[in-house]
Amino acid sequence: MPLISRRHLIAGMGSAVLLTAGRQAAAAPGVTSIAAGTRIIEVKGKAAKVFGLASEQGKQGFTFAAERQIRIALANGLDEPTLIHWHGQTPPTEQDGVPGLSQPALKPGESYEYDFTPRSGTHWMHSHVGLQEQKLLAAPMIVRDKADLAADEQEHVVLLHDFTFREPQEILDELKSGGGGHAAHGGGSGDMSGMDHSKMAMAPAMINDVSFDAFLANDRTLDDPEVVRAEVGGRVRLRIINGAAASNMWVDLGGLAGELIAVDGNAIAPVKASLFPLAIAQRADIRIALPGEAKAWPILFRPEGTNRRTGIVIAAGNGEIGKIAEEGDMAPPLDLDFELRLTARKGLAPEPITRTEMLMLTGGDKDYVWGFNGKASMHDTLFGVRLGERIAIMMHNMTSMAHPMHLHGHHFQVIGINGRKIAGAMRDTILVPPNAAVTVAFDADNPGNWAFHCHHVYHMNAGMMGAVAYVNAA
Repeated sequence: MPLISRRHLIAGMGSAVLLTAGRQAAAAPGVTSIAAGTRIIEVKGKAAKVFGLASEQGKQGFTFAAERQIRIALANGLDEPTLIHWHGQTPPTEQDGVPGLSQPALKPGESYEYDFTPRSGTHWMHSHVGLQEQKLLAAPMIVRDKADLAADEQEHVVLLHDFTFREPQEILDELKSGGGGHAAHGGGSGDMSGMDHSKMAMAPAMINDVSFDAFLANDRTLDDPEVVRAEVGGRVRLRIINGAAASNMWVDLGGLAGELIAVDGNAIAPVKASLFPLAIAQRADIRIALPGEAKAWPILFRPEGTNRRTGIVIAAGNGEIGKIAEEGDMAPPLDLDFELRLTARKGLAPEPITRTEMLMLTGGDKDYVWGFNGKASMHDTLFGVRLGERIAIMMHNMTSMAHPMHLHGHHFQVIGINGRKIAGAMRDTILVPPNAAVTVAFDADNPGNWAFHCHHVYHMNAGMMGAVAYVNAA
């Protein structure tokens, strides 16, 4: 009888749970069945019960063809309400997966069928209900176009997570009560009415406010990393998704160099480097031409503000795989220097901006309340737009923490960083570091009510979330 490792046994237990839920969601031909359920993974030698999204075969992650209408039957196999947001996609507003804005959450046992034409690129799907994303209710969503299918290269998808054995609600409650990693931290501004913003004293920057037990790459730590087998001298395209709840990361190729060819599913002019920033919810497509030798190379993912890390290994030929330490050099905070180097392959069409909306990112005092313009919210309308307008959003971070800002239902172009005008990348998520100002522009071409929020899940659930609402023309 073949031996079964503890990891494979645990993975099998988790797959069985999700497989059962997936079969309950079995749909008609041409419909992809996705089940939200529980699964068991191993973290640091301990079994952990987490959430997951799986197909009928129990597989995590989904691949679709571009320019083809997709139908997805989502079944809730959890014992609590849930709903899935298709991050990076631009479906009709009623299919966006945000309770309170697009549709009600699915109750346990309920299902819902989605149908829309997907955008190509590296995207993902995740819960937009409470703190479920922290419990790993997420999966890759890769949409390949004809060029992807014709490319002579090996592809590998990596979904990153930060992991805690604690209940996420317990962490948020602790933060709100003035404890945890945010304890005694004098954050940014609160009520901004009547303030002279030019004279405001900024609090010292804080990198992390949640402590994690582990960081995962495709559910694994560096104790037992995933090994990607490749050809000697071959070409590998990594599709990397930062699905962490509260951790911005660096992608460190070590002894290899790679070309960043797309961000958030949008092609850019290639940028060659060995170190790439990846904020929460952002995606990076990196193409690596492997040297002509049999060797193994660790690809590390380093959360900012810590010496801990996770990763995978690319092994060419019979390259020997050595032990990789889980701790290394302290990773610096992400900044916008690399963002200034990015240029969209296809940016917004040349036309004037209709108007600019100003948003101050505020909060972060000891009460752990975050928001916009001095006000915490969840689904409050931040501003209205009319169909056909081109809107610029200038965000000024008045807080002491970075905020990865995500706009649903649209992709925007980065057009300004700290007063410098650029024709930057097309994205759906942009990092705004402490004291920084970032301006993005988007075309109002998808009517509805759309969430606009910080993707740090604890900041979002503590008030840094609002909505952009389409209004009828006067």
